Amino acid sequence: MTLQPPAPPQVTAQPGRRPVSRRVAVPMAVLAGVALLLALPPYGLWWLAPAGVALLAGATHRRRLRRAFGLGFLAGLVLFLPLLWWTTFAAGWLPWLLLSLAQAAYLGLAGLATAWLSPLLDRWRALWPPVLGLLWVAQEAARDRAPFGGFPWGRLAFSQDDAPALRLAAWGGAPLVTFAVAAAGGALVALAWRGWRPSARAPHTRRPLGPVLGFGLAAAALIAGPLLVPVAEPGGETATVAIVQGNVPRLGLDFNAQRRAVLDNHVRATERLAAEVAAGRQKQPALVVWPENSSDIDPLRNSDAAAVISRAADLIKAPILVGTVLRTDKPGDIKNAGILWNPGTGPDLAQTYVKRHPVPFAEYMPLRSIARLVSNKVDLVRNMLPGDHPGVLRSGAVTVGDVICFEVAYDDIVRDTVTGGAQVFAVQTNNATFNEAEARQQLAMVRLRAVEHGREALMVSTVGVSAFAGTAGQVYDSSGFNVGATMVRDMRLGGPTTLATRLGHWPELAMVALAIVAVVGALPLRRRRRTKTDFTEAR
Repeated sequence: MTLQPPAPPQVTAQPGRRPVSRRVAVPMAVLAGVALLLALPPYGLWWLAPAGVALLAGATHRRRLRRAFGLGFLAGLVLFLPLLWWTTFAAGWLPWLLLSLAQAAYLGLAGLATAWLSPLLDRWRALWPPVLGLLWVAQEAARDRAPFGGFPWGRLAFSQDDAPALRLAAWGGAPLVTFAVAAAGGALVALAWRGWRPSARAPHTRRPLGPVLGFGLAAAALIAGPLLVPVAEPGGETATVAIVQGNVPRLGLDFNAQRRAVLDNHVRATERLAAEVAAGRQKQPALVVWPENSSDIDPLRNSDAAAVISRAADLIKAPILVGTVLRTDKPGDIKNAGILWNPGTGPDLAQTYVKRHPVPFAEYMPLRSIARLVSNKVDLVRNMLPGDHPGVLRSGAVTVGDVICFEVAYDDIVRDTVTGGAQVFAVQTNNATFNEAEARQQLAMVRLRAVEHGREALMVSTVGVSAFAGTAGQVYDSSGFNVGATMVRDMRLGGPTTLATRLGHWPELAMVALAIVAVVGALPLRRRRRTKTDFTEAR
């Protein structure tokens, strides 16, 4: 008689311990990307942002890490490919594709991290909201900095320009807004997860009412509660500021070939404003702000450009903040600058700001010889040198925090102007090589920065959109796109320093540190679950 070895025990997946099936998870990831995209301008369906976070978390929860990364990456592609389509106008399709892939990889890492933390979230379901909030802040902190200085486009915080959560920026900046939105998504996924439903072993068990109410109230508080959060009031003193959107002859990559026409457009628009002021139909401005590249001819080296700018300043009887490109003694090296041009005396070189964060692959070319193998448009990108100090410019009547174009997306660059004494801040930008969607995405960032630092703000573009923004995120006098426009407004100067300004990057650092603690803390639980072999993947 031969003894047979005992059969190995059958390991079956416990109800409530499986991920959603793959045929459901993939559509969930796609819908997550769609929701995150539609939450951002120009669509502006901000309330979809928590839903997008929840869908991605639900798709990746309890999955194998590799598959969770793939689902997050898929959601990222659905988000970033259309969101960043405007980059094709200046750089072509291949750089757009590479940038979108790089950004999507960060959402892949977010999906992987959610799957990694599954044992922790299963054990303490109340951790869903804070843990998802921390993970999204950490993901954005990494994406905002690497590679080549990062690219913060598409942050959750930038989708909330019309949402109650925008008010949280005054207390913890963009990271706190992102945390609240992602935490609301965590409350939604915890509320909807099937583990709360009756299981096959106990089909008549009622769903616990306490957690349902708790997570429902948490989601409502995170989404609507910030309406009760106070924002900073600007100072009582005012100064009249004019913004001039001169427009360009035609949109597209040949913007630089039109540079004299663009300069003349801004000069003529300022001269018309001067005539309106002289006739008493418009207020006398204390400062006029022109956009980035309004004089793409270096007025410090070209006497004709200097002469027409001086004529405009003399007629308007106010300093003009001119966005210009400065040449250097080394051929090919340039600087993107804002120069205060005074009536009567001309440029004030002591009041000049040089862009501190040129955009890699657009304003300078890392690894140029390698990049040339990827795109034949590489050599259209000149070598833009970075500035070395914040853009705090003193015109006499008003101290302006100058920020140029994409810099508004970076937390520290805007904050440095406010801590340096800026009473208002101005974003000079040139959207002539992009489209209206990019312009409206940028305006959403300006609105958040105004709330974050308690300073009234303006954005002025060559082609639009140009606008003023208040410290509660409200928009005043917004222009159209691809049109000429001149707007004048009394801006309130200064005001109390917000908590977000005082704390700087510390809230973000604290949240990133807590995210790391959560990731490390899940390791023992993952080991224990593997030992029990009750954490299986749906095939």
